[in-house]
Amino acid sequence: MTAIAPASEPRSFSHALRLLFKALALGFLFAFAVIEIAPFVLTIANSFKCDAAVENRPMPFIPLLETVTCRNEDGEYIAADEQVSGIFFLPSVDGYRRVLNDKLPRWAFNTAFLSIAVTILRVFFDSMAGYALARLRFPGHRALFFIILGTMMIPGVVLLIPRFLLLKQLGLLNSYQGYIVTLAADAFGILLMKQFFESIPREVEEAAMVDGANRFVIFFRIVLPMATPALTALTIFGFQGNWNNFMDALIILGGNTDLYNLPLGLTVLRGSGLDVQYDLVLAGSVITTLPMALIFLFFQRYFVEGISYTGLKG
Repeated sequence: MTAIAPASEPRSFSHALRLLFKALALGFLFAFAVIEIAPFVLTIANSFKCDAAVENRPMPFIPLLETVTCRNEDGEYIAADEQVSGIFFLPSVDGYRRVLNDKLPRWAFNTAFLSIAVTILRVFFDSMAGYALARLRFPGHRALFFIILGTMMIPGVVLLIPRFLLLKQLGLLNSYQGYIVTLAADAFGILLMKQFFESIPREVEEAAMVDGANRFVIFFRIVLPMATPALTALTIFGFQGNWNNFMDALIILGGNTDLYNLPLGLTVLRGSGLDVQYDLVLAGSVITTLPMALIFLFFQRYFVEGISYTGLKG
């Protein structure tokens, strides 16, 4: 009589194979996460080192271990190109002290003010434009939608010179109002809100019309409260984009250092040529990046929802 192998053996092998594949996938994801996070961690670690330590020992993540001395016997900072021996030392906050004594507080105020102002206007105008394209049927509304959609296909760098010339003719260069008016609405936000409004059942608005509500009442009291997830996503995207906006700030505000935002101000901290003060630049980079990192950490769900809303069938 031929022996029959137990049925559990193939199942055990398949289960072991699945566990092996899962372990390899988790290992790959962990390695990829480390590669992605390492530069940011190194930036924070090196921001707590003096310039000589960053130049000679940039790799240690913990400033207390295997680094270089920052001062000589007279208490003066050592040049970064000098050969010094490795010693233990306490982390240095001199980069943060120097950068906060510079114009960085002013640039931080400009960044916050411009980001908040532009975000509020974008939420207002993008939601109204998106609702008009989603619900109102006026002559040329389809053509207008495709024109707005087509602007997303034009690289932003192509519009820099025409935007500069236009703002110059209007006298809006080097001013808050020039930056705010230029970025008060965007095609992505209009598309996002249009797609979300089209997912709301029309019956809700028709019932409100039967009760005597006009379009403005329906929009502000019924539709907008239902669009809270999309509005939240639009707010986060708008604030994040303007906080890190460099090119528009360079074109519109580049002639007045008192109006710089943080990304543009970092170029001033870096200076020109080879004489880069690394501790100063890294401290400014951490201060610039940390707010956005915290926002993304706590509101990452809305980033994902914002991407999904743009893919809704319209």
